[in-house]
Amino acid sequence: MFLRVINPNTTASMTRLIGEAARAVAAPGTVVEAVNPETGPVSIESHYDEALAVPGLLAEIAKGEREGASAYVVACFGDPGLDAARELATGPVIGIAEAGMHAAAFLGRGFSVVTTLARTTGRAWDLARTYGFGERCLGVHSCEIPVLHLESDPGARSVVTEQCRRALELDGSDAVVLGCAGMADLCAGISKAIGAPVVDGVAAATVFAESLVRLGLSTGKQGEFAGPPAKPFTGVLQPWSRLQ
Repeated sequence: MFLRVINPNTTASMTRLIGEAARAVAAPGTVVEAVNPETGPVSIESHYDEALAVPGLLAEIAKGEREGASAYVVACFGDPGLDAARELATGPVIGIAEAGMHAAAFLGRGFSVVTTLARTTGRAWDLARTYGFGERCLGVHSCEIPVLHLESDPGARSVVTEQCRRALELDGSDAVVLGCAGMADLCAGISKAIGAPVVDGVAAATVFAESLVRLGLSTGKQGEFAGPPAKPFTGVLQPWSRLQ
């Protein structure tokens, strides 16, 4: 099985971290390729960033199709471009917010999300409702740590850990979902520190994508998620007309 894990931002160090998290849970025989686009934002922390990350993400999906990828993981908690990626891909495409929330829903009556910046909490709430977890998601909390500072700030681990502990207490939740792919390497340590399940969406999405492939399942192509109709694009988007 060939699993292509796509970090939609362009920061290679984060892509390496994401790849390590995916490989740690992948089954024997699964080849995990972690990649990021050549073009786009260095981190995704706004609706603007998400919108401008999508063309690069779709280019990586198209490349995966040419190279025979079995499935894909979109490794950004906003799940940017997920629907468009499902139109392009033959195999299943899993977003890490979607996967993380599904996994957490198996672990108790309710879960909390701990993410990076307060400005992204609305997006997390929107996704919880979209995925059917509006009642199961009991709170969304920010650490006020920019995405790229998760690697460079020596105090980031303790701040995220304490916010996870606080979320459990405030929300009365049974589990915590980490709201950023850049937090993937913190998962096990935080879970041990707070004594509760902590879900990393990268790991969850990897295992779910593998499971769908083994079950012989993928996105339905009879309606909305059929391949996009071929048409020319103009200007700077002209190359994307060739992705279809």
